[in-house]
Formats: sequence, C-alpha cells, structure tokens
Amino acid sequence: MKAIDVRQIMDKLLREVSKSVIGYELEVKLLFACLIAGGHALIEGYPGLAKTTLVKAFAKALGLSFSRIQFTPDLLPSDITGSLIFNPKIGDFEVKFGPIFANIVLADEVNRAPPKVQSALLEAMQEGQVTIGGKSYELPKPFMIIATQNPIELEGTYPLPEAQLDRFMIRIRLGYPSEDIEFKIAENIDLGNVNSINTVVSKEEVEALQSLMHLVYVDQSIIRYIVNLIRATRNARDVKLGASPRAAQILSKLVRAWALLDGRDYVIPDDVKMLAPYVLNHRIITIGADSTVLIRQLLQQVPTPLMERVLRRS
Repeated sequence: MKAIDVRQIMDKLLREVSKSVIGYELEVKLLFACLIAGGHALIEGYPGLAKTTLVKAFAKALGLSFSRIQFTPDLLPSDITGSLIFNPKIGDFEVKFGPIFANIVLADEVNRAPPKVQSALLEAMQEGQVTIGGKSYELPKPFMIIATQNPIELEGTYPLPEAQLDRFMIRIRLGYPSEDIEFKIAENIDLGNVNSINTVVSKEEVEALQSLMHLVYVDQSIIRYIVNLIRATRNARDVKLGASPRAAQILSKLVRAWALLDGRDYVIPDDVKMLAPYVLNHRIITIGADSTVLIRQLLQQVPTPLMERVLRRS
C-alpha cells in the first residue's frame, strides 16, 4: 500500500471542497471514508449550515456521476426510481430511469417527504438495485446516497423510520461554526458557489481505494473492542433499544476505510473511538438522553485494547 498516494488523494479532495465550503474538513473525510466503505450518509442540521453545498462540492470533486433529488410532500416513489413510459414509436412501454441512477445521489431534505416515499430508498440503499415494472435494475457502482434532513422539530418534517435510519452507515450532525470560520464565511462572498470545483479524484482512484480497504488489518483485540462496545449499548442506562449486530459489522468496515485515509494499513483503537459516535448515534433509542453523549460515556467505560503497537499483516 502506498500511504503517500492515499494521503495525496485525501489532501486534494479537502483542498478542492474548501473552495466552496470551509470548516468541514472532518465531515468531508467522513463522507469519503463512508464512500470507500460502501455506505450511505445522513447529514442533519438546521437550515443555512451549507448541508446541500457540502454534498454538491464533495460530489463534484469526485469523478463520479451525480444527481440531486429535492424531497417534497408531493413526491412519488416513481419520481425517484423511474417508471414505465409508453413509447408510441415502438408501440410498447420502455423504462425511464429516475435520478437514483447515479454514483452519488443527494436526497435533499429527505424528511420532508412522507414515509411511503422515504421507503422507496430502502431497496436501493440495501440491495444496490431498484424495481421498475416488476423488473430489477442494478444501480451504478460505486453507489452512495447522501441524505440531508432538518431536525424533526421543524414544521413539515417527518421522522425517518428506524429501518431506514439503520441503512445509513453514519449520521453527521452539523452545528454552528466557530467565530473565526463564520468571519471567513461573511468575508468571502464567493463561498457556496460550486462552479469553481474541479474533479480531483477519479472514479478509478475511488475503486482502487475500495479494493485497498479490504487489505487493511484489524487485530482481534480491536474486533473484540467493537463487539464489547456494541453490546454495552444494549445494557446502558437510559437506552430503550441498543445497537444491532449490523452496527458491529458496519463499524468494522468503516474503521478500515478511515485507517486507509490516514495512510495506515492497520486499525488502531483511536479509529474506533473516533467513528463510533457517527455509526451508533442513530442506531440506539434512548430515554431522554442524548445518544452521542451516551456513546462517548460508553467509550470511556469499555476497556480499550492495551497495545503499544498493532501487529501488521505479514
């Protein structure tokens, strides 16, 4: 593994996205790791925090096809997946593919559509295919849905079903920027414009990183650490429903991608501590407690593997 090449790819992506949005370096890296791990991402935050711009800039910097779906209360499932259209020239029905047929799909304000439409994404997110007119069609690879949503307290929003939330590898919660970042946003009126974003990471490079991810070594002690953390969520106070075994598998995949972007071919415990809140904060149901705070408390309670160095694969 050429660590310097991976770091150069990550640096190029961060520099390019920063032409349009600033202060989101961590979020860009999280999205890229999620893409490499073959997952989907949910971004939550109040209006005006550049959720849509962040995703558009991220997608444009990658050499992948991109589409945006604006979710509204009157959206139909066929508006997403596509439908059969009668073609009088051939005297038969033909498939008109929907905007879901792209490498990166921005599902903007996903919780403004009713549950029936939200559920139309489930097959695409889980199986990488959609059904149109009783026939299944494979989606392009790589495939990633990045959904944005406003907090559910806002008018006209619907909470996402637990089954759909579980299909998102990570949930990123955006907060207000620091004073310095907000000053730069106010100073630079060109921020928010994605027209200046160039493609700096090719589709071939993304596919190569996805292959390299499988070569990243994870020590058995770290696997045990992940399992212990997941099981701890089920017995914690103020938790109504803990994380499922799927969460352990997803976290195990994501830490590999994260280590790769750091230029390592092995996972360390800090990778788990870094990513666990993003993987688990939407997978546990709490009773009055903030899920992210609770997860960070569990990370302090679950014993961390005692290892001065991680043995690399021979």
